[in-house]
Amino acid sequence: MPQRPGGQMSGGEQQMLSVARTLMGQPYVVLLDEPSEGVAPLIVEQMAKTILQLKAQGIAIVLSEQNLPFAQVVADRAYVLEKGQIVHSGPMAELAGNAQVRQQYLGV
Repeated sequence: MPQRPGGQMSGGEQQMLSVARTLMGQPYVVLLDEPSEGVAPLIVEQMAKTILQLKAQGIAIVLSEQNLPFAQVVADRAYVLEKGQIVHSGPMAELAGNAQVRQQYLGV
């Protein structure tokens, strides 16, 4: 990859750089805000593997994500917010299996 300042990278490259910089600090908790946004599908797949590895090492991950298939791979629990209020909470498998909740709040 060519070397260039972060401000000259694409949105997806900036997203990957942000995640990499966070992980360099060896955190106990990581907050990821839409990490799959603007990132190529192959990189999203790698990101999911990395998140699962971090979880296995005992690092807590708080994920804000609209990409439901990605969230299903990495999340244990799901909280759906509407206008700042939690309208659904439970295991991710429960959200994935509840078509009514998905349609009502997620449009999928």
